[in-house]
Amino acid sequence: DTLVAVLERDTLGIREVRLFNAVVRWSEAECQRQQLQVVPENKRKVLGKALSLIRFPLMTIEEFAAGPFQLNPFCDSMNLDVSPFMPKQCQAALTLLPCCPCRFSVNKRIFVVGFGLYGSIHGPTDYQVNIQIIHTDSNTVLGQNDTGFSCDGSASTFRVMFKEPVEILPNVNYTACATLKGPDSHYGTKGLRKVIHESPTTGAKTCFTFCYAAGNNNGTSVEDGQIPEIIFYT
Repeated sequence: DTLVAVLERDTLGIREVRLFNAVVRWSEAECQRQQLQVVPENKRKVLGKALSLIRFPLMTIEEFAAGPFQLNPFCDSMNLDVSPFMPKQCQAALTLLPCCPCRFSVNKRIFVVGFGLYGSIHGPTDYQVNIQIIHTDSNTVLGQNDTGFSCDGSASTFRVMFKEPVEILPNVNYTACATLKGPDSHYGTKGLRKVIHESPTTGAKTCFTFCYAAGNNNGTSVEDGQIPEIIFYT
C-alpha cells in the first residue's frame, strides 16, 4: 500500500526510468523478504497494482530501450511485444537484403517503439537495418530509423527501436518494414493471422490482425517472415 501511494503521486521529482529501476530493486528485495524465488512471476505478485502505475510513455525512447526494454524483468507484463510468427520455428537460408514487409492492423490505439528481428545463421554478426512503419492506404512513412544490431548466431530475436514512438490507430492498415544489410538470417514459420496479447497485470487485450503485404516482400508473408516481434505500449 505504501509503494502504491508513492507511485500514485505526481510530485516525486524523479525521472520515470529511475523510478522503474527502484521498483525493480524493491520487488527483488520483497521477494527475498517473503522467502520467494526471485523470478518474474513472483515479482509481479509482490508488486500487484504498483507495476501498472509506472508511466512508461513518460520515458524517452532511449531510456525505454536501455531500461525496461533491455531488462524486461516482468516478461510480457508491460505490453511490449506481439509476434505474428508464433510459434517461432526457426528456419535458415533466407537472404534478407531487400525489404521484408508485413501488413497489420490493431483493435485499439497503441504506440509502436520497435521491432524484434532474427539474426544471422552464420554466427555472431553485425547488421545495418532500416525500419519503417507505413500507413498502407496513403503510403505515408509514419516512422523510420537507420540503426543496427549485433546478433550472437542464435535463433533469438534482437530488438531495434524507432527514434520516437509511432502512433497506431485502431482498424487502420499499416505496413511494418525492415531492410537488412548482412548475411542470411533465421526466419519464422507457421505464423498466425490473428494474435491477441493479454496483459497479465490489467487483463486488457490487444488484438493484432496480419495479412499479406503486396510488393517486393522477399519471402515475407503472414506464414513466413523475418519480423517476429512488434514492440508496443498502450
